[in-house]
Amino acid sequence: MLYIVKAPNPVLAQKAKEVTKVDKATLNLIEEMKISLDSATDPIGVGLAAPQVGKSLKIFISKPTVKSKVSVFINPVITKSENFDEKHKDKATKLEGCLSLPNIWGDVQRFKMVQVEYLDENNVKHNKQFTGFMAIIVQHEIDHLDGLLFTKRVLDQKGTLYKSEKNEKGEDIFEEINI
Repeated sequence: MLYIVKAPNPVLAQKAKEVTKVDKATLNLIEEMKISLDSATDPIGVGLAAPQVGKSLKIFISKPTVKSKVSVFINPVITKSENFDEKHKDKATKLEGCLSLPNIWGDVQRFKMVQVEYLDENNVKHNKQFTGFMAIIVQHEIDHLDGLLFTKRVLDQKGTLYKSEKNEKGEDIFEEINI
């Protein structure tokens, strides 16, 4: 299992390098990332980018639910995106967290749809559209590959950051962070 690096580790602020070849080392990294993602239980991890395990490579994996199959994205590029319309603008903002920023949360405005071109672990090229929760995961993880943490998005969007703690019942309590 690979250790998930925490901010302010410099690898999290670097633009990741393209994967030039999907070889045995790449596949081993992906398998180790899957183990690390499955081991993240508080909060449960739904996505993990290679920089989060200290590898500056354009790879991320996602698993939106506990029962989902892991999806692998190598050299992903957003080729098209679509905003929410004014009538549904409230749905554009969701509370996000990050395995590299434990107990920190924030409201991030994302595109409602993204179309992404990428390779999978079998070196097969895909061009898929994602909406809903999966679109949020994809955008969050691609931000990691660009050296951006969700907290920068929150601050750029003049949103609110929160710190979470467990109460005596084990429930999450959110407190606004004043910046």
